[in-house]
Amino acid sequence: MSGVVRRMSEFKQLARALGTASDEDARLELAVNAAVSLVDTCAHAGFTVNDAGGLFTRTSSDTVVSRANELQTELGEGPCLDVMRDQDTLVSQDLAQERRWPTWAPRVHQDLDVDSMMSVLVYTDDASYGALSLYAHRGQRFDADDVAITQTLASNLAMVLTSEREIDQLGLALHSRNTIGQAQGILMERFDMDANQAVDYLRRISSNSNRKLVDIAAEIARTRQLPDHS
Repeated sequence: MSGVVRRMSEFKQLARALGTASDEDARLELAVNAAVSLVDTCAHAGFTVNDAGGLFTRTSSDTVVSRANELQTELGEGPCLDVMRDQDTLVSQDLAQERRWPTWAPRVHQDLDVDSMMSVLVYTDDASYGALSLYAHRGQRFDADDVAITQTLASNLAMVLTSEREIDQLGLALHSRNTIGQAQGILMERFDMDANQAVDYLRRISSNSNRKLVDIAAEIARTRQLPDHS
């Protein structure tokens, strides 16, 4: 199996897992683990929330990302503080020579034994935003392919988080949300939909058939087929 085909298969599996995960924390953990697995150069990954300039590590593969975030807060500079302000993707190929963060970058390079990093924006709220952060060991540098894979991963995660928050806003009980998540994952896997398309499909069928959305989802989860809505 070629590398491209393998990654496509892994992305499909990940899309289903993200769609059926129990909650947002589980989705973030899946994405972080996928970053380490899918991006060959990645040694450490984490999901960081910037809330009014303060950084909070929601989940990480180990302590490297959380310590790097602590240093950004302590020193008042770093990629997760800049990612939304400057652009949605920030990459540093050589932290030892990085000029954008003259105090933070060499400190992270020396203390945490990493050479390269990237931070990719995943979502924005009114007062906060979340980013996926990756770090590479010394002697390893992120290339264009690594950036493209990470951006694709971040896009998939963003779609699932957005649709899940829309489902939460419906005020559904936990069992109903889990059922909808299962149906969403099946639609994404079997019918090549993204997360938003899956939720839109459920809403459209619910409206056209005058059936509850959760009942439509339960049928899909049980039969793994599209419902008859003629």
